[in-house]
Amino acid sequence: MKTNNLKNNSGIILLNTLVFGMVAVMLIVALSSWFTVTYRGSRKVIDEEQAFHIAEAGIEYYRWHLAHAPQDFTDGNAANVAQPYKHDFFDKNDEKIGEFELTIIAPESGSTLVTVESKGILDASGVSKTIRAEFAKPTFAKYAFISNENIRLGEGTEVFGLIHSNEGVRFEGVAHNLVTSAQTTYDDPDHGGAKEWGVHTHVDPVDPMPNTPLPNRFDIFQSGREVGVPAIDFDGLTATMADLKSKAQADGRYHGSSGKSGYNLVLKTNGTYQLYKVNSLINPSNSCNNALGQPDWGSWSINKRSLVGTYQMPDNGVIFLEDHVWVEGQIDEERLTIVAARFPEAPGQYRNIIINKDILYSNMDGQDVLGLIAQGDINIGMYSDDVLDIHAAMIAKNGRIGRYYYRPPSNNNGCSPYHTRNTINVYGMIGTNGRYGFAYTDDTGYINRNVTYDANLLYNSPPEFPLTADQYEIISWEELD
Repeated sequence: MKTNNLKNNSGIILLNTLVFGMVAVMLIVALSSWFTVTYRGSRKVIDEEQAFHIAEAGIEYYRWHLAHAPQDFTDGNAANVAQPYKHDFFDKNDEKIGEFELTIIAPESGSTLVTVESKGILDASGVSKTIRAEFAKPTFAKYAFISNENIRLGEGTEVFGLIHSNEGVRFEGVAHNLVTSAQTTYDDPDHGGAKEWGVHTHVDPVDPMPNTPLPNRFDIFQSGREVGVPAIDFDGLTATMADLKSKAQADGRYHGSSGKSGYNLVLKTNGTYQLYKVNSLINPSNSCNNALGQPDWGSWSINKRSLVGTYQMPDNGVIFLEDHVWVEGQIDEERLTIVAARFPEAPGQYRNIIINKDILYSNMDGQDVLGLIAQGDINIGMYSDDVLDIHAAMIAKNGRIGRYYYRPPSNNNGCSPYHTRNTINVYGMIGTNGRYGFAYTDDTGYINRNVTYDANLLYNSPPEFPLTADQYEIISWEELD
């Protein structure tokens, strides 16, 4: 009996040993497989991270390269060398562990926008990552409003682009982007009292005086505000305009003095523009006079004109007119900069741009872009459209962007009915030396004023548009894979 029991027990022990042994083997195999998969997954993540850093190094390298060779878009190679341009990548021990490959898209004519794709490749595994970045030199067109004088934007104003003044900013609407002033404090000319912060609001609760720190006020300044920042150089625009004249004479369109009141340039959607000589202007009535004593006051409205010719849009997108110019019409898939200036530059001889009729884009997605640069003012004339649409990035180098004061009727007719207009819609940006304005406090001018920043200008400014800095900045960055 005892022998049989021993035999039975031995059999059970053997069976249990076999079962547990098989389970152990299965667990070991499973753990080994899990460890292998986990290791491979971890190794892949590490390799991808290294490849990403190699690609990132390629972007940083080319940013450095552009800082030292801003006109080189072939990475130091001859123009006929095929892309991508390859660079070995070494670790801290000076051992090659991979390479980055650069594919570069040079700027279009008149633009500074450079697109760079950097593909980082790890030698050990062949894993790769690609990053695309866009570089550009900042231009005046990065701002929705930029002024050499004070800016006041009232209640109901909503601005999505950057706002900057070399003087002060009083803002009472909603600013979705940063608002800056070159002044720490300034004397707001719209009321008496002590100096206020360079960027301030009177929306309740009114900002404290400068002896108290500025509150955040995210209800008004949703991306913040800064004071005492570097000023933007309006005087430097003189050299830019002289350069634009040379570019227009070389590969654009140049028109000298009209010998009359100026030119009327009418943009067409077929890739041409018509140019008229303005022979005379409308004279305001005797009862419509310069009540505020404004310099160069007048109707700034065309009476008679004669056709000079029809011209193709220039290859480099630059049209330079050495006279006053009235601009109107519509473009379709065009990139243009129109300049009105007379050299040598002298006060009293500044040339203006006048807008009395619509200037329109056919496409609002960045395919169309128009820059208007006036040596003096950008005027809205007396006989302007009751509803006026302006699609353009505008700069008044020495003057202001706005409308003269055409006084309302009183004991006599005044400037009625042109003293008041209904609505002006600006889609683009405003850059002005003097204080801009399309209306006055007595309800003259444009009653409704809508200024919308064209966000496409940030990446695609008009041809040869004035720069605010000479170094490339990264304006977009994305991982492709």
